Amino acid sequence: MADPGTLRTERLALRRWRDSDRAPFAAMNADPEVMEHFPAALTREESDTMIERIESGFAAHGFGLWAVEVAASGEFIGFTGLSVPGFGAHFTPAVEVGWRLSRPSWGHGYATEAARRALASGFTDYGLAEVVSFTAVRNVRSQAVMRRIGMTHDPADDFDHPRLPDGHPLRRHVLWRVQAPLPLAGAGTTPA
Repeated sequence: MADPGTLRTERLALRRWRDSDRAPFAAMNADPEVMEHFPAALTREESDTMIERIESGFAAHGFGLWAVEVAASGEFIGFTGLSVPGFGAHFTPAVEVGWRLSRPSWGHGYATEAARRALASGFTDYGLAEVVSFTAVRNVRSQAVMRRIGMTHDPADDFDHPRLPDGHPLRRHVLWRVQAPLPLAGAGTTPA
């Protein structure tokens, strides 16, 4: 299995979590605008528990949701990475690419940049054949990121999230998919 250490992009570092991430992560998870498309904002305890679940994901799968920081400043801005959905649906088992960034970091292309790097790691380091992403129907910002990173949407794949009750305004979800790129013809071979 590949080393789940730091992944780098032009502007970002995707890295394992530090204790110093806990307070800004909790603040982000308490922000109603950031959590608009989730059932509820998180308490500090729930936020800390989420970090522990994320770290368990690294132990179980080798990959996970990396903490994201701006490389130039070292500022923690959220997470992006790969996870295994913990519920049953028509598309599971699967690996999901996901992200959650602090409100001040929106509009800079960070989610797209980090998600592309996470996908590349999933395909090259972990040999994934397909990665999915899903969100509530009305979360158009995340769907725009899904489109920009090369994912496609088939309305026949849309589903009701099993962890949300009937009638909940966030229950209906859209599913997006992306396949691993095909290897280049002749890649890894030497000319005769």
